[in-house]
Amino acid sequence: MTGGAETPTARMRKALHRARTSMRKAGVDYFRGDGSDWIALAALLLAVPALAGGTIALPEWCAPSALVLPIVAGGLLLRPASLLALYAASAVALIVESYALDRAVHGDGRVTPGTILVVAAVGFLGLLIAQFRSRVGVPWRRGGTMLFDLRERIRVQSKLPKLPRGWHREMALRPAGGQSFSGDFVVAARTNGGRTLEIVLTDVSGKGMDAASRALLLSGAFGGLLGSLPPHSFLPAANGYLLRQDWDEGFATSVHLVLDLDSGDYEMFSAGHLPGLQLSAGTGRWEEKAAEGPLLGVYDGAQFDPIKGKLSPGDVLMLFTDGLVETSDRDLTEGMDRLTGEADRYVSAGFQGAAWHLIEAVAKDVNDDRALLLICRT
Repeated sequence: MTGGAETPTARMRKALHRARTSMRKAGVDYFRGDGSDWIALAALLLAVPALAGGTIALPEWCAPSALVLPIVAGGLLLRPASLLALYAASAVALIVESYALDRAVHGDGRVTPGTILVVAAVGFLGLLIAQFRSRVGVPWRRGGTMLFDLRERIRVQSKLPKLPRGWHREMALRPAGGQSFSGDFVVAARTNGGRTLEIVLTDVSGKGMDAASRALLLSGAFGGLLGSLPPHSFLPAANGYLLRQDWDEGFATSVHLVLDLDSGDYEMFSAGHLPGLQLSAGTGRWEEKAAEGPLLGVYDGAQFDPIKGKLSPGDVLMLFTDGLVETSDRDLTEGMDRLTGEADRYVSAGFQGAAWHLIEAVAKDVNDDRALLLICRT
């Protein structure tokens, strides 16, 4: 035997390895939504005769309408062409059940016209779902993962960096209607060698799912701009980016905080955003911090003038969106007074964990996105 020839055993091992690799890849592709749906189709086709047999043998426990179970699963898992094969098998199963139960005279266990209509209606809805998924191009088994990834991406982008000893920061966000997506978002970074904290809180027009796609796009863009530009250039660049999107509902409010972590000095730039609130440890009073600037995405060449301040030990700065303090039956002044009144409860004990509780106390049942950011110098 020559040195280059393969033995039968070696060829068999390679063939088995290729088969295992191919099956593994097919399985991974299927659950990612990229591969064939024959596995799901085979399983559902086997479920149809199993249910039919259970209906014939034990009609008291397995009703003829149980055939809607594989039909519903098929509408979520299969492509439209494969779904038609499943429907054909279900129709045959209904015919067999009808013939067998009528001969056995099981009374209420018979296949009635109402059962047929229910199964047919569920099948029609399943076909509509499959057609919709086919047009969108996102399989059901991948669609849920995609939405989860989008939600987690927004959360990661909104994560606040760790601060040095003597500082505390936290943020709470509650989307409208109890949804997982919001038009409010935060991007933050430590710049200037870690000595400066830059935070941008933005409220995109709209709320909940309606604003989520725009919020995701803007949070990624703003996160790329933050730290790459001088602080005074950030909002003009963000305004230009928003104008280039040419959205029908394309405006947003934003506040940009630039905080020196060594001295506590800060600059705050605003694009039509609500004023911040600062608690002075010396006086125990809350003071509004309002910078001037137009909304983002309204007109080109907008100017944003900062307001300067300082966080001394014991001071607290709150930034928030309008959903927290303004509603149809409550004006802005009343909402801010209520917020500061609730925040006073945490002055003596500290503001750790206060952001979420403040939203719960001030705007729990408000049908709008609500975000609250706390920066404390302890």
